[in-house]
Amino acid sequence: MDVNETEKVVYEQPKSQARRDEIAKACCSRLKITMPAVVDTIDNAVDEAYAAWPERIFIVGADGRIAYVSGPGPWGFKPEEAERWLKKNAGL
Repeated sequence: MDVNETEKVVYEQPKSQARRDEIAKACCSRLKITMPAVVDTIDNAVDEAYAAWPERIFIVGADGRIAYVSGPGPWGFKPEEAERWLKKNAGL
């Protein structure tokens, strides 16, 4: 997206899990994301299973079922909404 170029958050497609983890850490830092984030494996298994494109936040309940799904990003990607859900429903 053009805004990524403007904000200088353009990265090459990672070719290793270590590089993917580095990029995710940089993005979380730049976006000031304070909740835990999990990075998909290099084979995109979670993305394939949950069709999480564009960005989404999924919260998996203790029963293993999807308990919360954010709107699609970038406009529906609202970490603060997920944080409120967690505080209300998971006591975090």
